Amino acid sequence: MQLHVDDRGHGSRTALLVHGLTGSSESWHRVVPLLVAHGYRVLAVDLPGHGRSPRDHALTIPRAARAVAASVAGTCGTAPDVAIGHSLGGLVLAAAVELGVLHPRVTVSVDAPAGTRGGWDRDETAAEYAEERRGRTVEGLRATRPAYGEQDRVVEARAARRFDPDTAAALAAGPGCSFPPPPGSIVVRADPSAYVDDDRAAGYRDRGVDVRSIPGAAHTVWYSHFDAFVAALPEVFGPS
Repeated sequence: MQLHVDDRGHGSRTALLVHGLTGSSESWHRVVPLLVAHGYRVLAVDLPGHGRSPRDHALTIPRAARAVAASVAGTCGTAPDVAIGHSLGGLVLAAAVELGVLHPRVTVSVDAPAGTRGGWDRDETAAEYAEERRGRTVEGLRATRPAYGEQDRVVEARAARRFDPDTAAALAAGPGCSFPPPPGSIVVRADPSAYVDDDRAAGYRDRGVDVRSIPGAAHTVWYSHFDAFVAALPEVFGPS
């Protein structure tokens, strides 16, 4: 599957960005210009059923991982200098690394789950995602996401309109999977986090994962704590 890739910048380094569930490549609207300014060519991908990418009603995490790798292969091969995945996107990146279809020099997972349970009722889940999508308007997000900036809400509301509940439901109803962050990678988590609690963070550290916490951050960490997010990743935003 060929995914939509927003390609910005002409630097000598390449950064791959993968958004979370219900988001889009535009979710990185504050991160992309900074990466470009730091000398990166930035490839921000729309996952299947999100943004301008095709729907996939047989979606699994491995299918998503292979689609991301295939969609950027012509630009950066299988080894981008940096790959950052948020939430679902972090899980997809971890799968791509474990499956051997991507080999980033630096892999960053932002507040991401380590796997999926699978086995949810497909029709019920699709209806729940459709209901959530209806509530993700600018006005709705203003009430439920006070930590977001106004442009963040505009971007997320636009992403919600393009989000396909049936693709997400296929993923939830399919087989469960486990793809924790690979050893040597970096995890940036909100603290507290719904996905990376203290016990899980300790387990990651035991596996050679560098876990960095941003107290009080929202799940989409850079929306609420942009400067702290940038400061947490000197390997990415520092000099080449």
